[in-house]
Amino acid sequence: MYQYTAFDTQFVKQRAAQFRDQLTRWQTGKLSEDDFRPLRLQNGWYVQRYAPMLRVAVPYGEIASRQLRVLAQIAREYDEPEAAVFKAAMEGQGKLGTTFLPTHCAHFTTRTNVQFNWIPLSKSADVMDLLASVNMHGIQTSGNCIRNTTTDALAGIAVDEIVDPRPYAELIRQWSTLHPEFAFLPRKFKIAITGAKDDRAATGWHDVGLHLVKNDAGEIGFKVFVGGGMGRTPVIGTVIREFLPWNQIMNYIEAIVRVYNEHGRRDNKYKARIKILVKSEGQQYIDDVEAEYRQILEIDGGPHTIPQAEFDRVAACFVAPKLADIADVAPEALQAQLDAQATGHVMFGRWLQRNVHPHQNPQLRAVTLSFKRPGQSPGDATSDQ
Repeated sequence: MYQYTAFDTQFVKQRAAQFRDQLTRWQTGKLSEDDFRPLRLQNGWYVQRYAPMLRVAVPYGEIASRQLRVLAQIAREYDEPEAAVFKAAMEGQGKLGTTFLPTHCAHFTTRTNVQFNWIPLSKSADVMDLLASVNMHGIQTSGNCIRNTTTDALAGIAVDEIVDPRPYAELIRQWSTLHPEFAFLPRKFKIAITGAKDDRAATGWHDVGLHLVKNDAGEIGFKVFVGGGMGRTPVIGTVIREFLPWNQIMNYIEAIVRVYNEHGRRDNKYKARIKILVKSEGQQYIDDVEAEYRQILEIDGGPHTIPQAEFDRVAACFVAPKLADIADVAPEALQAQLDAQATGHVMFGRWLQRNVHPHQNPQLRAVTLSFKRPGQSPGDATSDQ
């Protein structure tokens, strides 16, 4: 996974310190609720019916064991409502008043974020400091900005992968974080990227969907979709570029978002997503993006063209780890042992069939662990788990 540099680490810690200052000024009345709201939102702090909710970013789904331990610590030490809040929440459920409201747990979302539902705002700065200690944060997990970039859960190991999407996702993350022009878009903006033949990243449902492809000459580029989305107006994204050279992707996304920022609706949040603009403008939107892209290249000089050296620096973080020598057992013998176990234990056989997937390294397998357990909401995991 990507290794934070000294600059990256300092950036996250400074952001946490900035949030602590904002929180203190709000608590002392020096910052109004209206002024504080967008600041906390762009650090991942919502205020819902009964309690705040924190959304922590896990860019393109990669997380380290040390980070999981800190998430467990936050769940254990901070994710618990005050007695009065818990009582109000229970009473508010009416007939479901006896339903257990999960505490001391984290919720893993479909867009590779982690959410906590019972942390009081008074402790929010302490939590942000704890996250920053392992290079985690909630930057742009909320608000009308470019959100967490997602990709295939099997990125880097899928057998049908054409190009590893993770280095590109990381470069987009760095480019979009605190982008000064796109901090207050008409509505939230989500990007997904895949490098596999099977689109497990569901790119067609995103504001921008990116497919890594190779042309006839073997050159790497992107097939670009725009204007996908779910919700009350489900739309599959429109292809606006069949092939874009890989090093131009951020210049092109800048053109896409810039046109949306200028023409997207701001009078009705239900019609403010880019899918509405693309649907209403059609070819005109595509023409505007191409014109903006040409200006970025010809007049601005393509400021976000990715240098090969920078790509190589980031890509070096995603090489396959060196593994210890595996016992000298023939693959056929190992498979026979598995088959025997699966035949003798029906549940294990089902698990092998449904949860174990091929890996690019034929000596390894990818395993899916489910968050669906009896008595728990799908996606929840307790601090112990």
